[in-house]
Amino acid sequence: MVDLSFSIYDLEYFLLILMRVSAFVYIAPFFGMQNTPARVKITLSVFIAYLLYKSITPSQAVEYGSVMQFALIVLKESVVGLIIGFGANICMTIVSFAGSIADMETGLSMVTLMDPTTRQQTSFTGVLFQYVVMLMLIASGLYRYLLGALADTFEIIPINGAVFRADSLLESMLGFLVDYVCIGFRIILPVFCVMLLLNAILGVLAKVSPQLNMFAVGIQLKLIVGLSVLYLMTALLSLAAEYIFDEMKEIMVSFVKGLM
Repeated sequence: MVDLSFSIYDLEYFLLILMRVSAFVYIAPFFGMQNTPARVKITLSVFIAYLLYKSITPSQAVEYGSVMQFALIVLKESVVGLIIGFGANICMTIVSFAGSIADMETGLSMVTLMDPTTRQQTSFTGVLFQYVVMLMLIASGLYRYLLGALADTFEIIPINGAVFRADSLLESMLGFLVDYVCIGFRIILPVFCVMLLLNAILGVLAKVSPQLNMFAVGIQLKLIVGLSVLYLMTALLSLAAEYIFDEMKEIMVSFVKGLM
């Protein structure tokens, strides 16, 4: 016989777990895609929160003196989930940055597409990289790591136990911005080097034969060479995804440390 009885304290604890989980699911990559129906997100959040509620033993009851204090606890748990999910989500923007640099070098910077995952206008190469990295995230099972990391936060940061350390969070964000530029340029380095070499060759040809219209010739050459390099780069996208996944793990750990 199934016992469905529960106390008001158990309900409060479950709701606080649900707030952190739902905030994480709302913004985390793969789970928080804009084209995912809201009912799916809500159902997934409730299911994950129920599993965590059954596996987590509260160390002590949540203490509050008024409705306002309970509302602050709810807000705190929501912010914790948003920060952890945001740490994973911002790492996915690296591929959009790398794609915009590649399109700027190849002459495709004016071509933009609607990314269904974010519902924003993104460069052509950025959308391509976004889909490839998302597929690798699913194929590699990294979404299980995200859920496992979320479950571990309840042991490291118990309910109503978060301490927001602004200096640590700011340092983590500044460190990510440095890695953001480094990883983005590392991903697109083949295109950047080939385009730099092609520009040097076109400059020499413009001096040798000034009667040629290097502007018209250069646009076509950049497009052909750029697309050829992007085609050859498909074999290296697994390494690029690995860089992004490692950065995702590091930034999530650093954000969790800033909440302890």
